[in-house]
Amino acid sequence: MVRVDRSIIARLKKDGEVFEILVDCDKALAYREGKIKDLLEVLASKEIFADVKKGLRASEKEIKRIFKTDTFESIADVILKKGEIQITAEHRNTLREEKRKQIITFIHRHAVDPKTGHPHPPQRIEAALEQAKAKIDEFHSVEVQVQEILPKIRSLLPIKLETRDLEILVPTKYAQAVLAYIRKESRVLKEQWQNNGSLKASIEIPSGIYEEIEDKLNALSKGEVDIIVLDKK
Repeated sequence: MVRVDRSIIARLKKDGEVFEILVDCDKALAYREGKIKDLLEVLASKEIFADVKKGLRASEKEIKRIFKTDTFESIADVILKKGEIQITAEHRNTLREEKRKQIITFIHRHAVDPKTGHPHPPQRIEAALEQAKAKIDEFHSVEVQVQEILPKIRSLLPIKLETRDLEILVPTKYAQAVLAYIRKESRVLKEQWQNNGSLKASIEIPSGIYEEIEDKLNALSKGEVDIIVLDKK
C-alpha cells in the first residue's frame, strides 16, 4: 500500500451518493489501463469514504445498495475503473503531452501519404495537429482519438491509415534471427519452412514502418532477404 500523505482521491458518484478511496495517482491510472493488477499497489487505505476531507466514512447500507456487495476489493475496483481520479493540473498536462506524443507516433507508423505511399514526418503531423487545434484527451485511447483526429487534419495533410501484407523469403542461416524479429514487430500470418531450410513467411505491418522493416530485414540477412508486397489495405 502507498503512503496516505502522498495519495489522492478516487471518487464515484452514483444514485445521489458519493464514494471515495485514497490511492496513488500514477498507479491508479495504470490500474485503470490494466497495467497493474494488484489493488494493494494502488491503495493508501482500505476504507471507503463519503467525504475523505471531512473523514466521513460511507454508509455500509448505501455501499451494499449501490454496489450489491460489501467486499472492499470489488468496490474499489469499480471506483477506480468507473469513477473520477482527481489529479493535479500539472499531472494532467503531463499525461496530455504524453498522449499527444503517442498519437503522433501512431499516425507516423500507421498512416501514409496516399500519393507517395510514404509516412509523414512526426514534425509535420505535430504541426497539423496544432493547426487543426485537435483536442487531446489524456484518458481516451490513442486508437479512438486517431479516428477522430484524422478527418480534422486531412485538409492539411493527405493521409490515410494503411497496412501492408508482405511475403519474405530468407536463407536458413538467417532464418531464426529474422523469425524472432518479425514475431516481435509484425503480425505473422503464415510461417513455412522450405525443404532447403529457408524461411518463407507472410506478415502484416503498418505501412508507415515499411522502410524500417525493410532496412532491418536486410541488416539481419546481410541483404539476402526477398520482400514482396502482397497487398495494401
